[in-house]
Amino acid sequence: MSIKKIILSIIAVALIIGALVIYKFYGKIYNANVKENVAVYIPTNASFNQVKEIIEPVVDNFDSFIWVAKKKNYPNVIKSGKYVLKAGMSNNALIDLLRSGKQTPLTLTFNNQDTLEKLAGRIANQLEPDSIQILTALTDQEFLTKNNLTKATVLGIFIPNSYEFYWNTSAERFRDRMLKEYDRFWNEDRVSKAKKLNLTKNDVITLASIVQKETSKVSERPIVAGLYLNRLKDGWALQADPTVIFSLKQKHGQDYEVKRVLNADLLIDSPYNTYKYTGLPPAPIAMPDISSIDAVLNYKKHEYYYMCASTTDIGSHKFARTLAQHNANARIYQQWLNRQGVNR
Repeated sequence: MSIKKIILSIIAVALIIGALVIYKFYGKIYNANVKENVAVYIPTNASFNQVKEIIEPVVDNFDSFIWVAKKKNYPNVIKSGKYVLKAGMSNNALIDLLRSGKQTPLTLTFNNQDTLEKLAGRIANQLEPDSIQILTALTDQEFLTKNNLTKATVLGIFIPNSYEFYWNTSAERFRDRMLKEYDRFWNEDRVSKAKKLNLTKNDVITLASIVQKETSKVSERPIVAGLYLNRLKDGWALQADPTVIFSLKQKHGQDYEVKRVLNADLLIDSPYNTYKYTGLPPAPIAMPDISSIDAVLNYKKHEYYYMCASTTDIGSHKFARTLAQHNANARIYQQWLNRQGVNR
């Protein structure tokens, strides 16, 4: 074999080897590697080792991910957040996404949470901060004082709805965003209606929380709101059973179950007991939804002062103008409870 042929053979082998090396590296970078459509959550201040633990189950070739990540300096530019990965995504696309910080927002929801603790738990199931961090942010005294709130009234700034958030939103940013949403909710029309009722925002939310607890029927809420407003206008005690139940739970704990309010319960000494104290309680007894708030602001005008749970249309109420009518309705209801064996 001539020297020329030997040289050409060496060049050919080198080219083949080079092509194979290039193909191997190209494959590491650009071949499909993500197994399926999946969302991954990279914690704030995560180390590369933490990221590897998160990514390993979702890729076919874990070593190639590590190799490309290091080549692209990803271990030094880790950004937290929720990232939605697509099946067939290459290491190059995957790492570019993680490096970019372009996370996918989530839809956060909450409704009818009775306490700040329950709200904090609900939010912690959807955002990165844990329930302790969220509760601490909500009860921060500087925040409360600045916004004329208390630990009792702050629950009222949360308007149940769906909100778009990034998963790694801090507890403080979540809290501040909710305050902005509350201010946005109280538009000129709602503020004007509250003023006509001679009620503050907290008053409206507080009354709405009672209405919410009284009836689950949205269509009935404006009637119930009108009844309580009649009582407030005439200086009557609201005598709302949900406020007594709230008082009992404050005393005995949130797990304390009350299926039937007894006469002895009406004597509990609490500023939330509307049998003992006239006017509205100092703060909401629960988180009312928008239908309950708007039921107060758009209450139905009528002459009802009394209501009693219906035994024929479960979940609704019988309304009365006079005490005599109410007592007749109440007797029927008490007899029905006795037949059902409901003693507490």
